[in-house]
Amino acid sequence: MDQRPSLSSPPPLQPPPPAPSEIIQTVTTILASKNMPLQALNTYIPHLTPPLILSIISSKSLISRPNILLSFYKWAQTNLPSFPHNSIPSLLSLLPSLFAYQKFSDAKSLLLGFIAADRRHDLHLSILRLTKPSKALLDTAIGAYVQSGQPHLALHIFKKMKRLHLRPNLRTCNTLLNSLVRYPSSQSILSSREVFEDSIELGVFPNVNTFNIVIYGYCLENKFKNAMDLLNVMGEYNCSPDNVSYNTILNALCKKGQLFAARDLLLDMKSRGLLPNKTTFNILVHGYCKLGWLKEVANVIDLMTQNNVLPDVWTYNMLINGFCNEGRIEEAFKLRDKMENLNLLPDVVSYNTLINGCLEWSKTSEAFKLVEEMSEKGVKPNAVTHNIMVKWYCNEGRMDDASNTIRKMEESGFSPDCVTYNTLINGYCKLGNIGEAFRMMDEMGRKNMKMDTVTLNTILHTLCREKKQEEAYRMLSSAHKRGYLIDEISYSTLIVGYFKNEDAVRALKLWDEMMEKQIIPSIMTYNCIIGGLCQSGKTEQAISKLNELLESGLMPDEITYNTIIHGYCREGNVDTAFQFHNKMVENSFKPDVFTCNILLHGLCGAGMLEKALKLFKTWVSKGKVIDTVTYNTLITSLCKEGRLDDAFNFLLEMEEKEVEPDHYTYNAIVTALTDAGRVIEAEEFMSKMLEKGNLPVQVLQLDKSKTVVTNETSEESDSSSVAYSEWINELCTEGKYKDAMHIFRESNQKGIAVDKSTYINLIDGLIKRRKSISKEPR
Repeated sequence: MDQRPSLSSPPPLQPPPPAPSEIIQTVTTILASKNMPLQALNTYIPHLTPPLILSIISSKSLISRPNILLSFYKWAQTNLPSFPHNSIPSLLSLLPSLFAYQKFSDAKSLLLGFIAADRRHDLHLSILRLTKPSKALLDTAIGAYVQSGQPHLALHIFKKMKRLHLRPNLRTCNTLLNSLVRYPSSQSILSSREVFEDSIELGVFPNVNTFNIVIYGYCLENKFKNAMDLLNVMGEYNCSPDNVSYNTILNALCKKGQLFAARDLLLDMKSRGLLPNKTTFNILVHGYCKLGWLKEVANVIDLMTQNNVLPDVWTYNMLINGFCNEGRIEEAFKLRDKMENLNLLPDVVSYNTLINGCLEWSKTSEAFKLVEEMSEKGVKPNAVTHNIMVKWYCNEGRMDDASNTIRKMEESGFSPDCVTYNTLINGYCKLGNIGEAFRMMDEMGRKNMKMDTVTLNTILHTLCREKKQEEAYRMLSSAHKRGYLIDEISYSTLIVGYFKNEDAVRALKLWDEMMEKQIIPSIMTYNCIIGGLCQSGKTEQAISKLNELLESGLMPDEITYNTIIHGYCREGNVDTAFQFHNKMVENSFKPDVFTCNILLHGLCGAGMLEKALKLFKTWVSKGKVIDTVTYNTLITSLCKEGRLDDAFNFLLEMEEKEVEPDHYTYNAIVTALTDAGRVIEAEEFMSKMLEKGNLPVQVLQLDKSKTVVTNETSEESDSSSVAYSEWINELCTEGKYKDAMHIFRESNQKGIAVDKSTYINLIDGLIKRRKSISKEPR
């Protein structure tokens, strides 16, 4: 048997791969043929490398066929796995053909697609490294990067155009300018102005849109003079300002309360032959409503009618908001009715504004009726509606009801937003429940909600209220690193905190820090620093801040003026207070009841009671509002001078005018009677007040946001009040009513109020004492 192994046949030899030149020639031929489909290229997929694709796209035979090149490039992207990562040379080689045949939209589409996947910005670097890029490539690339939300990368390409002395087209410039101005960074706004200047230097002829974008940028930084200067520069480039130019500046001025500057600008607008449009009028309505200048708002509405511009729903909503802010709820409802008569149907904003106004001014039943009316009229509540209700419940301390409202909100298809959570955080902070507030912050984080400036300011306010000033400052200092945008309210909160801690030096240092960081103070911020300086006995320094405020173009409000008047009075400079008052009245200051009370308090404190009475008569004769504090100031001074009959006359006048007396009113009269030795009359007066049910509770609910002169007691006097109340109660229990009355007089002289139960015990004891005396044999 043959044992030799059998020999197997050799494997067939593989044909050698086609040469690169052969592949290029074949593929080019296939692409050049009219009827050959791209699928015919599939057999060449294993051999097509990025360098070969680049050679095909660069071939002279295809350069005049941009559609074929574009189809081939897209085929390669889809069918060659390694190509998308190495396609930059091919892309940059394809684009000139597209530009040559005016296919700019296709070119931009390719760039956008590549940029979206280009996380390392390789394309951007490749474009910057090109020695002789075409103007068309750089123009289109700028547009693509802007559209991709990367204006800073577009800016680098613009700078390359500048270095190469290539003039960008106007549309490119405007696109880049607009994206930089609206990018949330102060540096990008500065860059936009550099682009504007460089574009002109390169020979770009700006149009009105170009100028409007730059004007908007200046307004964002409150650089109103620069913005207005551009209105005059436009003429040098054969273009004129339009309504958008003026409306942009008007809107910024009105938002900052610079109404006089807005009026002047409106006159300039008219002098150029531009008629105000609906947007112009609505901006003015919004500005005046914000300041509470409702008479001026009425004048604007009249002007609208004269110019055949009919107010729209937005106009009426702003008016309704203005009336609600002033507490004129009935007039706000009348406006709503007027809208319906004009066939302008109130929308969800109209209802939200009215609901919020009713809740703010304690018209709760009307607010809930409006919520029902919304569903009846087919107006669907939105997230704002729910947030308004959440805010009201939080303000009332009804956190469970607030949570229920949020559940209803979610059932209606609305998710709680930052406003909802900030409201809850503020509600828990007010109740002192910091733990729950921080739990809400954690919940925001879990839901990927960005904790915004409102969240930051709420926590800062709570820390300052709890006298954790240094902890608040550390939080403010680290806020920027945590991604918070710090605003003037953040600084105002800490400034007020330092002043309350009697640390004026730190407060002023913080003010300087805010200015160095170019955070623009608002009228509220100025009121904080002015108030703090006045409370620290530095009224003249406060006046320098007032001048600074005026120079910045802001409009002082009643709080500003009242605070300074109070500062002078506190320092005993009553004459200076009146001089300042009179001067400010000449400058459109409208004194209110707080102004009157401050001046009365100043006059009485300086021993000028007759002048105070004369001021009171003048004030009343003008039909101006007076309140309990007004009467208390005069009654207390009259009692101190022993003019009890006049004091009782004022008490009767209070009853006639339905002005409710409080415990300060009664304390003043009882103390004066007992000091005069008229103890029986004091006893009779107190028992009469008790019978009428007029004996007040100890704690008064005062409007802290507006009251400058306040009779609120500090924490120290609260503890003193408890001590005196217990002392008097103990003496009454022992039957030592005369001693109890003596201690009561002593507490009043020190300005310390006792609680309601102590009043009742003392009155009850004095009545018993009087009865026992009357039964004694004479």
